[in-house]
Amino acid sequence: MLSNLDLIREFIQLSIQQKEVLLANQTLTAQTFCGSNNLMAKTEGIIVTCKLDNTCTSFAVKANSTYWELLNQVLAEYNFVLTGSADNRGFYEYQYCQVPAGYQMHCSKAAILWRAWWKHRKHILGRGITLEPLIGVRHIKQHAWYPIKDLAISDGVIYIKTLGSEITVHSDDLIVWLGKIDDHHSHQAQITVSEFLQAAKS
Repeated sequence: MLSNLDLIREFIQLSIQQKEVLLANQTLTAQTFCGSNNLMAKTEGIIVTCKLDNTCTSFAVKANSTYWELLNQVLAEYNFVLTGSADNRGFYEYQYCQVPAGYQMHCSKAAILWRAWWKHRKHILGRGITLEPLIGVRHIKQHAWYPIKDLAISDGVIYIKTLGSEITVHSDDLIVWLGKIDDHHSHQAQITVSEFLQAAKS
């Protein structure tokens, strides 16, 4: 039987391919009806939908689902990010985001990024290499990436500094970030981050 993680991945893959779904385990069920692929939690009802209309794929994700973090993680693996506020049903829209060549998208709590940043910074500075990570800034119609100059934390608040701006997030906020893929080593050679995704807990 598929784990929740594997079932969600299969659901996302088939939906991106615009294929119908029929999947189930003890807690999640995926079915196609009314022209959409729908992922349902037995205790919550529909938590993700994707229209099968042969247009640009997007996903609608239930904001207060207990599967929120897991869904963000899997959608980030396929380069889908939150694009705006929740609709009148309480669902957020996720759309495909172009990722720079050689990078992989991740979704985690901001504290994870902060730890990765300092681990990476120590490794790079120890070798005398200039650190040039990137930060993502989303505009209405595009998503761009810019160098991070510094990361700092104080009283659970993380300050991400870039050229001419600063993003403030709490350590438990969900953020989408990019790690550079190293062809020769499994560790990340660079760290990048996009604007944070506020987990809807209300």
